Amino acid sequence: MSGFRLTLRTPPRQRIDLAALTPERLGGRDIENVGAIELAVGNRRQRLDTLFEVAPLKGADDLIEIDRCCDRIDGIGRGMKHGRIVVRGDAGAYVAAELSGGRVEVEGSVGPRAAAAMRDGVLTVAGNVGDFLAAPLAGERRGMRGGLVAVSGNAGIRAGDRMRRGMILIGGDAGACAGSRMIAGTLAVLGRVGTFPGFGMKRGSVILFREPERWLPTFAETGANDYAFLRLLGRSWETLGGVFAEHGQRLGRAVRFVGDAANGGKGEVLICSA
Repeated sequence: MSGFRLTLRTPPRQRIDLAALTPERLGGRDIENVGAIELAVGNRRQRLDTLFEVAPLKGADDLIEIDRCCDRIDGIGRGMKHGRIVVRGDAGAYVAAELSGGRVEVEGSVGPRAAAAMRDGVLTVAGNVGDFLAAPLAGERRGMRGGLVAVSGNAGIRAGDRMRRGMILIGGDAGACAGSRMIAGTLAVLGRVGTFPGFGMKRGSVILFREPERWLPTFAETGANDYAFLRLLGRSWETLGGVFAEHGQRLGRAVRFVGDAANGGKGEVLICSA
């Protein structure tokens, strides 16, 4: 068994759904069978090897590398259970959606609904992510339920919407309503955050390093304290390196706000100080 390298031949005019290509689905296939897989391209289907150059990666089991990727390639790693996918370039929507194991690494930026309904595993993004990071899939009520998402750049609106478990780390800025309708889990934004973080949250923790642009009136300050669990959390960030390790060393003392009182008021927003 070996892994595979997929190199995009030319940027597509229509969107390509790559959800059919995960390490467990390609396991045991030879290069001819992989090349014959049909992908959804717009409203039609097309063979993989007409869109990508397909090459084996000897000795790299459960690995898929996608070279020259672009923002019209959707569904990378969707529903993956194990293995590793490395994306060189940007990617489209639904990257690592419904991920239940393994690791997806994107060296560029990704579109909306990344890590939607994610259950376990790891998603790392070197660039930015679109709206509704780790939120529910359309028509569903459950967002991220486990695992780790680490984004080095910025995130759009409603990151962590309806999150139930797991951890989201955003190294740059986040848009409005970060942590909206959270049930549980941890969302950390190292840069600036837009208006109304924690909108409608029931429980869970939103960790910030700056005051938001605007608070909801349904959050109340409870004062500053030293939190031992924040120091332990900061140590776990050290393995990620870079800006995450740097900010992890600052975790400990924070000003705590509780809310959203309009939804039970058991969530918390912690603003960390140096």
